[in-house]
Amino acid sequence: MINLLKKASFFIAAVIIVIIFLIFTRDTTEKQEEIPDLQAVSSSDNPFEQSAETSQPAEKFAVVDIKGAIASPGVYEVSPDARVNDVILTAGGFTADADENQINLAQKVQDEMIIIVPEIGVEGAAGGGTAESNGKIKVNTASQEEIEQLPGIGPAKAEAIIQHREEHGLFNSIEDLLNVSGIGQKTLENMQDAIQIP
Repeated sequence: MINLLKKASFFIAAVIIVIIFLIFTRDTTEKQEEIPDLQAVSSSDNPFEQSAETSQPAEKFAVVDIKGAIASPGVYEVSPDARVNDVILTAGGFTADADENQINLAQKVQDEMIIIVPEIGVEGAAGGGTAESNGKIKVNTASQEEIEQLPGIGPAKAEAIIQHREEHGLFNSIEDLLNVSGIGQKTLENMQDAIQIP
């Protein structure tokens, strides 16, 4: 009888130990499973990390060729928001014989733009590179006087073209000129063979 009680108590103690062991291992397993979930949330659902990764667009440049009475003529990469004055400063500034009055320092640059700084006493293109060798006028860089040389364009329409260019950016195609106040399809047809874009 005593042996039976000993065996029974031993069996009960063993069962209790097994139950405690199972409960303990179950708790630790659940805790281990919860840790990766927290790590996953912190690594994938963090809006600050995602915004940092996605808010770095590739930086773009405008490539500009500056020639003439300038300290270091050449081709330069500048910000697309740069002005002619920024390019001149990047190229070392004017030489002593440069005619600064023929250059529009406030003009925005564009990719593939040519800036020609004339010498004093030499007729140059204001802003640089406004007329092509084929005689066409580059409306993205031309002065008002040069735009007025286009067929069907007087002072008012030339001013409207320059104002639109300054407010909305450079023209990407000839058809963009239709967005200028006072220029319709007929006017565009009359002058499209005389203009160059860009």
